[in-house]
Amino acid sequence: MTVSINDYKAIVIGGSAGSFSVVSKMLAKIKPDFKLPIIICMHRLKHVRSGLVDSLNIKSNIPVVEPFDKDKIEPGKVYIAPSNYHLFIEFDNTFSLSTEGVHNHSRPAIDYTLSSAATSFRGKLIGIILTGANKDGAQGMKQIHTKNGYTIVQDPKTCDIVTMPKATLDLFTPKAIMSPDEITNFLNNLE
Repeated sequence: MTVSINDYKAIVIGGSAGSFSVVSKMLAKIKPDFKLPIIICMHRLKHVRSGLVDSLNIKSNIPVVEPFDKDKIEPGKVYIAPSNYHLFIEFDNTFSLSTEGVHNHSRPAIDYTLSSAATSFRGKLIGIILTGANKDGAQGMKQIHTKNGYTIVQDPKTCDIVTMPKATLDLFTPKAIMSPDEITNFLNNLE
């Protein structure tokens, strides 16, 4: 089955323990002319506010930024949830930041980002869950699945910590289970 890039408006990725190296390697291999916005929510230390974006920009072929509240989502950019803020996607194709309480012991919470993206983009969304140490993100991935988005779970055999992918697989069967290299190849081969 050929998946067309024209069928989608955004990609949303969630990850926790072990996901920084996966995301870093993926962004280093994504084509520089990649058109869709990539929105990433990773669990981060709340007191460490700098360094992550700079580290990813060194490797990434496309610009990586932390969005501000009400920033417009633009193609060809990678957005990463800021430290100590929940990141929501609004119907008007903008971001919303929140400091409301933690969810699944985390702020940013992956479930919030994925669920709001599912509500905003519906079937025009590709959702990806990566390695991680808790169940945050599983419910958000289920929302993407329920709204007919394209769901990808990192193959647990390739994960540093399998809790997050396994929690997702316990809820539903995704469109694909892939290694990080296979995920990158899938994205680069969207036609």
